[in-house]
Amino acid sequence: MTSAADALARLAAFTERFNARDAAGMDAHLHFPHAMLIGGRLVVWKTAGQLPAGYFDDLAAEGWARSTYHDTRVVLADESKVHVLVDYSRDDVHGRPLSRHQNLWIVTFEDGRWGVKLRSY
Repeated sequence: MTSAADALARLAAFTERFNARDAAGMDAHLHFPHAMLIGGRLVVWKTAGQLPAGYFDDLAAEGWARSTYHDTRVVLADESKVHVLVDYSRDDVHGRPLSRHQNLWIVTFEDGRWGVKLRSY
């Protein structure tokens, strides 16, 4: 596999665990410290287990049932880092989009494995 293929596989595995509401499974696909740029605010999780309690309950209360990728486009890649433009929707139980988003995710190769290092929302 190329670095881009490895990174895209990691994103798909992360989202499969996200849709399963499996926080520990999601953490297994991240590198720590893990950073999220949310608007203009930088949030850094130093260790696994930082997803807020009730996160999935809050999403479900808004009607969310799963997230669906519409496009994952590699915009920069080398042997240790891949930048991916992720176009996805948050969908209800009938598969209807509740919202659609484009984010930049950076996947890095560290300690012998690929993992999501930074997400920009």
